Amino acid sequence: MVLSRTSQYAVQALIYIATQPAGEPVLNRDIAGRLNVPAAYLAKILQNLCKQGVLDSFRGRLGGFCLRDGMHRTTLMQVLLLTEGPDFTKNCILGLKDCSDETACPMHFKWVPVKKKILALLNEMNLEELAKAVATGKYRLADVPSAILTF
Repeated sequence: MVLSRTSQYAVQALIYIATQPAGEPVLNRDIAGRLNVPAAYLAKILQNLCKQGVLDSFRGRLGGFCLRDGMHRTTLMQVLLLTEGPDFTKNCILGLKDCSDETACPMHFKWVPVKKKILALLNEMNLEELAKAVATGKYRLADVPSAILTF
C-alpha cells in the first residue's frame, strides 16, 4: 500500500487548494510552484480530479482550480481511491498479484492489522482538517521552506 507519485501530488494539491479562500480559483502553475512539483504532470492530475467531481476548473485570466461545494469534507481514502483505483486497499505490501489468507506472502498476517489502522486513519482525515493543520503552521505540505509557503 505504497502511494504513487500521482496520489502524493493529488493529496498535496488538494490540501493546498483547501487552504485557499473558498471559491477562489488557484492557478496550476501557482500550486506546482508552491509544492515544487512538475506543472504539466500536476495539470493532468487536477483535470482528472475535475472529471471525478472533486474540483472545478475555470478558464481565463481569473481561472484556475477550486474545490467543488462540499468537497472540503472529502477524506484521504476517497482521494486515494480516485487516484490509485478501487483495488488500492487490496494490494499486497510486497507487490504479489495473489495475496490473501489462503495464499499469503511472508508479510501478510503481520501487515493486515497495520493496514486496518492505516485505512481507518485515511477514512477519518478530511481535506478541511488537514488544510487547517497546514494553515496554522503545525504541519508543512512540501519540501520547500515554510517561509516561502504563505497560505
